[in-house]
Amino acid sequence: MIAYVNDSTTYKTPRDGSAMNGLPRGIRNRNPGNIRKSSDRWKGLASPQSDPAFFVFEAPLWGIRAMAVILRNYQRRNGLKFPAQIIGRWAPAGENDTAGYAAAVSKAMGIDPRAPLDLSNGTTLRTLIAAIIRHENGVQPYDLETIDAAIDLA
Repeated sequence: MIAYVNDSTTYKTPRDGSAMNGLPRGIRNRNPGNIRKSSDRWKGLASPQSDPAFFVFEAPLWGIRAMAVILRNYQRRNGLKFPAQIIGRWAPAGENDTAGYAAAVSKAMGIDPRAPLDLSNGTTLRTLIAAIIRHENGVQPYDLETIDAAIDLA
């Protein structure tokens, strides 16, 4: 059994995934950021890739690691510093209510959407990742140690 726990929700799922169908897609795919399939070859990808649109990872640790890599690259390569900019890239307006998403993430982080973020700071990145996971899935079932371990692998 694998248990995913947060302050209000515990998911216990058999290793064969048979009880995973009732979970949000991102949790089910162990891809809590709902990273779309691309030509990227992420560490920890499951085989086979059973979802037609989103990556499936072997464990949530690998999906969260991919989130950390992407978010840090947004800042390093693209110069995105503010939650509204970062979420605008993460969840483009053509598919999402980007302004609402950025507002929800900023509120969950306890910051203004126009406040600059330093994603080289592990605590800031952890808080952003947790807020994105909650927004993407309606829950954030991972303990902070799991998120920190994923960031350390990024």
